[in-house]
Amino acid sequence: MQRRTKIIATLGPSTDRKKVLDGVIKAGLDCARVNFSHGSYDDHRKRILDVRAKAEKAGKPVGLLCDLQGPKIRIEGFKTGTIQLRNGTLFTIDPRLGSRDGDEEKVGVTYKNLPNDVHKGDDLLLDDGNIVLRVEKVDEAIRTRVITGGELSGNKGVNRRGGGLSTAALTEKDYQDIRFAAEMDIDYLAVSFARDAEDIETARRLLREAGGEGHIMAKIERAEALENMEEIIEASDAVMIARGDLGVEVGNAELPGVQKRLIREARLRNTIVVTATQMMQSMVDSPQPTRAEVLDVANAILDGSDVVMLSAETAVGKHPARVVAAMDRICEGAERHMESVAPTGPKDRTFNTAEEAVTMATMYAANRLDVAAIVTLTESGMSAKWISRLDSQTPIYAITSSPRTQRRVTLYRSVYPIDYTIDASDYAAVDREVVDELLRRGIVNKGDRIIITKGERAGVAGGTNTMKIVRAGDHVPEQ
Repeated sequence: MQRRTKIIATLGPSTDRKKVLDGVIKAGLDCARVNFSHGSYDDHRKRILDVRAKAEKAGKPVGLLCDLQGPKIRIEGFKTGTIQLRNGTLFTIDPRLGSRDGDEEKVGVTYKNLPNDVHKGDDLLLDDGNIVLRVEKVDEAIRTRVITGGELSGNKGVNRRGGGLSTAALTEKDYQDIRFAAEMDIDYLAVSFARDAEDIETARRLLREAGGEGHIMAKIERAEALENMEEIIEASDAVMIARGDLGVEVGNAELPGVQKRLIREARLRNTIVVTATQMMQSMVDSPQPTRAEVLDVANAILDGSDVVMLSAETAVGKHPARVVAAMDRICEGAERHMESVAPTGPKDRTFNTAEEAVTMATMYAANRLDVAAIVTLTESGMSAKWISRLDSQTPIYAITSSPRTQRRVTLYRSVYPIDYTIDASDYAAVDREVVDELLRRGIVNKGDRIIITKGERAGVAGGTNTMKIVRAGDHVPEQ
């Protein structure tokens, strides 16, 4: 049994250590995340090149996800580095203050228009909700009273309970980062704090104008994004449930239900869904996860997540390879309890293309026949993505000679890329060549039933229009 759920791991100082990245790839990495919120372009370039070199050495395609910082609102710094806020005391957030002017009574903020977005009675949440400030008055600055105090250091995030901050999703820094991402030919670009479909389309346009071909992933982390959930999912190639800021804005009690709804809506719309943030947080230090973390990861998989993601656990944690290996085991354990499901969505749904109809028919057949493998000959990877939308025990092999497509499908559930160029030109000979290659690799055995999808015209993206069921060894279509 191969693991069907895919794993993203974030690169950072910990994976920069000698031989650590080799161990992470060997442990089961499918896609590496580069976080533009931290590090320089030199850091990012080195990590991207290292991943590609080590993946090639391991003979395994590894995707690359670049994550834009977005309009993360942060407080500025303090003269003493950290301060202690006591419950009931007054504290001012003043946009006019400099980067190191903060003290026990006041601090600056990176978003200078913040006073225009908040009102008396609002709660401001700092440091992922660890500090709670209630707004008592707003003028040029924001006068608050400390509801939940504690130690506070500079550069911590600021959220408004319930959302509603009007910052644009893409900043000037993001524009520069998009150009760099295009230069590095990344596979996925994550848009942080997306508000609506327009944010996604703007990022896609900017990436294309810069020469990039990567797919666009929307990060759902604003409360107002939930109001536009359907349109954001429709506009995106993938969505990430970024549970950090999202949990702060909607509240932890609402987060489980929101996560389940996002997974369900993404699957209904044939969009890849990633569940992220603090999935194995204890393993930043600990060599093993807590049982609560095991259950969290497993439930995300059982609910239908295509991908689970590691952040600080691999970027700055003590055991990057070990945490990937642990997540790999949890994924496989959860998948043993999953059942194949029938197609989802409205019963009167119509297909827009022959490719979509063929891929849906493929999975309908696979779930009702004893099939060893599904093979899709694909240029863009789209047919493999559609086939992956339905749960099945049958592995899906994406046959393509395109390195970009091989890396892209690393986030598709149950899909495994195979680097292979079809030499045959005769339509029937293509089937024989593909099955012979699967036999040679030990993927199937003689006599196994295989489903093959392909297009009549080789090399044409979006041209899948045929499904054939054959037996390995004789390659004769079943009657």
